Amino acid sequence: MTEINSPAKSAVRPRPAVDRLPKYVAGKPPVDIPGLESFKLSSNENPLGPVPAVMEVLRNAVDIHRYPDSGSARLCAALGEFLDVPASDIVPGAGSLGALNQILAAFAGQNDNGVQDEVLYAWRSFEAYPICVGLAGAKSVQIPVRADGSHDLHAMAAAVTENTKVVLLCTPNNPTGPALGAAETEEFIRTVPRDVVVVIDEAYQEFVRAGDAVNGVDLYRKYPNVMVLRTFSKAHGLAGLRVGYSLSQPEITPHVRAAATPFAVSGIGESAAIASMENYSQVVERVQSLVDERNRVMAGLKDLGWDIPDAQGNFVWLALGSNSQEFAALAQSQALSVRAFGDEGVRVSIGEVAANTRFLEICASYTKEPRRS
Repeated sequence: MTEINSPAKSAVRPRPAVDRLPKYVAGKPPVDIPGLESFKLSSNENPLGPVPAVMEVLRNAVDIHRYPDSGSARLCAALGEFLDVPASDIVPGAGSLGALNQILAAFAGQNDNGVQDEVLYAWRSFEAYPICVGLAGAKSVQIPVRADGSHDLHAMAAAVTENTKVVLLCTPNNPTGPALGAAETEEFIRTVPRDVVVVIDEAYQEFVRAGDAVNGVDLYRKYPNVMVLRTFSKAHGLAGLRVGYSLSQPEITPHVRAAATPFAVSGIGESAAIASMENYSQVVERVQSLVDERNRVMAGLKDLGWDIPDAQGNFVWLALGSNSQEFAALAQSQALSVRAFGDEGVRVSIGEVAANTRFLEICASYTKEPRRS
């Protein structure tokens, strides 16, 4: 018998697309510095955590040995009432990222002719986009954001081709901060062919205070090819429980549901999300306190001479270019972890009051150029 396998070295290789994927880099924890309290400002987490009713749900959870309802019917019913939409239009996912993967699995990949579908999005935007698109087998088409960190919707519209299957609109844009306006977004949607899925990714929607900002739910009601992505990770403080969802009209929803991961949302996550919605006034209070801190940080940066993009999420963006890693290292030396993106810039989450104050102090002492966006 001819031996074709041996324990010496594996010959297993991934799909070529996997080797080409960028690596997702999660926000790092802070280092311990003697005499300083450490703060993590690198992952856009809600430092206030969930409301008390959610903590009560977590303390009383006893059924983790059982599979959850695969379709999260209670969650969909509660969301339907909360958003005033049909529960059947909602497909849960493991966070908005899990919900996005379900959308891409349904609508983008390699078609029967061997041609890659195209997924169009602004860049820089959410770091996971190119990874998700590549894993789906589709091709990323990245359109640079404007100098102020906002989407260039005219350039994006011009980039749509017959191979474009999905467009991703991240608003507010992570990591740069600006939110899309309602009028400009609707104008863009009208230029996109009706067979292209337009996904409005609103992970930070609750933090938006711009008067003209788009609301994805309004456009979902109006355009059958529009989908909305939302999550309980940010405003509701449930990042570790992975509860998100997509919202779309009946022409789209069954296809997403067919591609959905069974049991994506745990029973604990479902109950926690429902409890958070039932106590939404407390969620709003916590979000507003973070918005107030965001405004304080923005005002402090402007007083220091920093030119910062309009921040509508729970983070701010420093367009530091080649100095990004240096600034991140400086923050780390002061027991703050922030998120540097190569040589493009640094994203800093809004955290505890003391953390935000220390961040401003670091910015006051930092004088190297380039400083402005």
